[in-house]
Amino acid sequence: MAVTKKIFKIEGMDCPSCAMMVDDVLEEMPGVLSSKTNYAKSRTEVCFEEEKVASQDIASSIEQGGFTVTSS
Repeated sequence: MAVTKKIFKIEGMDCPSCAMMVDDVLEEMPGVLSSKTNYAKSRTEVCFEEEKVASQDIASSIEQGGFTVTSS
């Protein structure tokens, strides 16, 4: 099992609740092991298994929550 750690820059988070929502959504995804989102730094650090989920799918899930992924 190869685990990848990737940082996604996110725009549109206003408060800690936004960060918690991002973490909740991502940690429900099959293959995502953890998500640590910091709204003050506008980023999330995601550990995931590339065999089960692609980074593009993670970015899409963040954007479906109403945020913008500016880099990954």
